[in-house]
Amino acid sequence: MTSVWKDIRRAISEFPALSLIEERRLIAEAKKGSRKAIEELVLRHLNFIAFRINRRAFPCYRIRFGDDILSEAVFLLYDKIKTYNLRYKDKQGNLKPVRFSSYIWKRVDGFILDFLKESVAREKRRIPVDWDRYDGSSAE
Repeated sequence: MTSVWKDIRRAISEFPALSLIEERRLIAEAKKGSRKAIEELVLRHLNFIAFRINRRAFPCYRIRFGDDILSEAVFLLYDKIKTYNLRYKDKQGNLKPVRFSSYIWKRVDGFILDFLKESVAREKRRIPVDWDRYDGSSAE
């Protein structure tokens, strides 16, 4: 386990899960510009990001790219805090509070898969051609 994951586990243990009311209060403060509320929301949702990485990525990719995915996903959390709708209503027009993790999970999963596709493709492009495999006799 890398040091980033150990640091995250340590940080997560300091921040237990939020109730829906507490979470919405923090989001409201964050939308008003409270740096402390934004950082607390991000720290409290790192566990969710780590869980989704473990769920979506194969172990070999998780080992190779897990730290990078996690560090990039933090920026995704900052963006999603800005776009979260505290006044979301269902189709009937009733106020429907949604947990932040429910709001972000599809975007996080999509981000993880996109990141893995790009990273694997980037690695493939860097593999040099093994010219010794070709002896030139088949070109005749």
